[in-house]
Amino acid sequence: MSTERLLAEIDRLPLVDHHVHGALRHDADRSALEQMLTESDRPIPPWMTQFDSQIGFTVRRWCAPVLGLAPHADPETYVARRTALGTDEVNRRLLDASGIGHYLLETGYKGEDILDPQGMAAASGRPVDEVVRLETVLEDVARTGVSAAELPDRFRETLAVRSATAVGLKSIVAYRHGFDFEPGRPEDHEVIAAAGAWLAACETTDTVRVSHPVLLRFALWCGVDRGLPIQLHAGYGDPDVELHRCDPLLLTRFIKNVEPYGTDLLLLHCYPFQRNAGYLAQVFPHVYFDVGLGINYTGMRSDAVIAESLELAPFAKILFSSDAWGPPELHHLGALLWRRGMARTLGAWTDSGEWDLDEALKVVRMIGHDNARRVYRLEAQA
Repeated sequence: MSTERLLAEIDRLPLVDHHVHGALRHDADRSALEQMLTESDRPIPPWMTQFDSQIGFTVRRWCAPVLGLAPHADPETYVARRTALGTDEVNRRLLDASGIGHYLLETGYKGEDILDPQGMAAASGRPVDEVVRLETVLEDVARTGVSAAELPDRFRETLAVRSATAVGLKSIVAYRHGFDFEPGRPEDHEVIAAAGAWLAACETTDTVRVSHPVLLRFALWCGVDRGLPIQLHAGYGDPDVELHRCDPLLLTRFIKNVEPYGTDLLLLHCYPFQRNAGYLAQVFPHVYFDVGLGINYTGMRSDAVIAESLELAPFAKILFSSDAWGPPELHHLGALLWRRGMARTLGAWTDSGEWDLDEALKVVRMIGHDNARRVYRLEAQA
């Protein structure tokens, strides 16, 4: 009984997706779609299909009906239906079905392939605010022909302009280096020396991609100085990460160093380190976390991931995200699986008498909506 009431209440909750990317701009054939249903950037071997995975099964079970097909439609039928409807209609249907009420859109990755904040707002009919990726801003500054000596001040100035209307910042230091970096603020002379080496390498390789640990630390600390909440990808991701170096526990000293500044840090996704993230969120007042990316990719097992996220951290420190990028199936499923996992987990706890139903509903509202509105100061916009 509790699970049914919980699910009914949760289904009506307009979620705040605190870390998400845009839906696709263009049509995708089967090969392209399958490549976007995995975090791997390697070609899918010809002897397998990504539809034979937790996420593949979940897409065909829950997205097929939204597109007018029977549940568990075979991959060929599913892809043909997507093609017949077209990208705009597929986006509209699946974004609407998600019930997400507000998107905080991170815009720093392959923006040419996905909807920008204005496009996402038009496709979804929902408010969209921007989250700015620190490394992208630094790389854009490098492309202007800046000198190494000019780079520190130019980056600070550009970041202030680019984030003037943003609600948060994002770092991918986990991808570019790992969390085992020197946690202190670098001096400008260190930054200038590192910038000289990096800019010279950019000219030689014709590639602008920041991975120097001093420059990554510099960007992070500039973010701290901006005072906006900073999102940090943690845990599972594409092969660019070395997963053992993405355990958020490696950030402990950095977290302690940031604490006096009052800047909030939000650990994104965290799988398979969700329990470690829960510990950090419990003991440090400025640390929050979610299990976003892990929910879609674990499919039927996402209930367990969601339950583990509720073990240790105060419920005011946990947020909802989908981390969807591209196919709107990921936006829809991120919300659907989270709603279902919360209902099943909390329903069992209320049915056993361990939890009160009204208090369970309060926790759902906190994680799905209220915490994000507080942390990102969205209430001031209402």
